[in-house]
Amino acid sequence: MTQMVNGGGLPVPSAPLRVAVAWRQGPGVPDVDVFALLLDTAGRVRSGADLVFRHRPAHPSGTVRHLGTDQEAGGTGSDRLWLDLAAVEPGVGRVVVVAASVAAETFGQLPPLDVRVDLPTGQALVSFTLGDRARETARVIGEFRRGDGGWTFRAYGRHHRSGPAGRATDPCGTVVEAGHRPTAAHPSTVGQAPSFPPFEHRGSGRQRVTCPPDLPPGARVVVEIECRNSISVHIDSCDAHGRGDRDLLSAYEDEVHGRTVAAVPADRPLSLLVCADTPWTLRVLPLARARRLVHGLPGRGPDLLVYEGPAAVLSFAHRGESNFAVWHYVLSPGPDRPEDDEDLLVNEVGRIDVLAPVRVPGVLRIEADGAWHVGVVG
Repeated sequence: MTQMVNGGGLPVPSAPLRVAVAWRQGPGVPDVDVFALLLDTAGRVRSGADLVFRHRPAHPSGTVRHLGTDQEAGGTGSDRLWLDLAAVEPGVGRVVVVAASVAAETFGQLPPLDVRVDLPTGQALVSFTLGDRARETARVIGEFRRGDGGWTFRAYGRHHRSGPAGRATDPCGTVVEAGHRPTAAHPSTVGQAPSFPPFEHRGSGRQRVTCPPDLPPGARVVVEIECRNSISVHIDSCDAHGRGDRDLLSAYEDEVHGRTVAAVPADRPLSLLVCADTPWTLRVLPLARARRLVHGLPGRGPDLLVYEGPAAVLSFAHRGESNFAVWHYVLSPGPDRPEDDEDLLVNEVGRIDVLAPVRVPGVLRIEADGAWHVGVVG
């Protein structure tokens, strides 16, 4: 048996396998649902039948099945999947395994989850533990990926801090209950974001820019910058004393046309600190000007996307050589709202293909040095 590390990969035999997620039961401890997503070679769900879970327990091909929840000795619960990878259709490139909390608000209310991949004989091939106090209610725990030499399993035991995904949706838009009650649409859709005249400022080098006082207090806004031939480009938001207090964008390419998001303070104009070696153009735009993520979008460098769909699993592919990070901002309604939720979905280096779930609409802030693609897989 191999004890996996976060993000580790291991070849698995072409034999029927069982995936089991176990947890210690007790008073107030909710159960856990495990479900599988069959993705094509482009990383997309082909139809609602490609989602297998307790209310849809078998894939039409018969190669992936949900075996149900067991009560084991010592007060342990276990939810299980069965996979016959050797018989999986050639059009399927990955089988992604997701765990969802049935009744808890977050994974932090659960004891550690023990994940095992076993042969039919009961021999364990892989084991690892999810034990951090994460805030999500669902998370990708691993995936089986088809390659030229067969199948490999990759563990996603790291903490994505992903936005909660208590439900999964099929690509036809039908909400699929995974042990959760339906939830209403988030009360603050991005389409309701306030509008205002765009603001533009041209500068050079290091400069603090104070935006017009008529920007809507408390609103999220798009911050866009264009700059060429600078060693680096940075934008920070400023505190009440004009000092940079939060990194909003960092880029190191020869030609930068990037976007990020900033929050307008409730008690003063928005102030931004721009640092570059050459002339630049800064714009502040309404959030409605950001690109909408519906099925999939390509991009390059820093950017800002708005996702207004239901709970889903998002795919992220990066083809640069440096860091690739994605933050998900869940917008809270009302002028007296608390701080918006901010979750780090992805934080990797180099060429990657990863998945992360989101529960509600929000804003995706992307930091990258090269080409990337974001998709909605289910």
